[in-house]
Amino acid sequence: QVQLVESGGGLVQFGGSLRLSCAASGFRFSIYWMSWYRQAPGKERELVARIFGTSGSITYADSVKGRFTISRDNAKNMVYLQMDSLKPVDTAVYYCNANFDTQHDYWGQGTRVTVSS
Repeated sequence: QVQLVESGGGLVQFGGSLRLSCAASGFRFSIYWMSWYRQAPGKERELVARIFGTSGSITYADSVKGRFTISRDNAKNMVYLQMDSLKPVDTAVYYCNANFDTQHDYWGQGTRVTVSS
């Protein structure tokens, strides 16, 4: 059974930091793209950052470059998102995603991040 469980969300002030974690199980973690998406109220879900399993190739949304850092630990089946210099526009529900192909695409339940001004 595939599971993705996010944690680490919460309320933080403008300029603060949070570290999100995603614990994965039930699939071959190391060969999957692992990504963080977010969905703000009234907006579509958007990609924040993604990291490939074996090469460590990383992509960031322009809006978070230089502020957020994605990382993964294949030995622990964990993926992280370190978020620094947070802004109110970062307020959203953050989702962990695991993707291998169209038939192997999994989502967590989300963790809420609120940044106060």
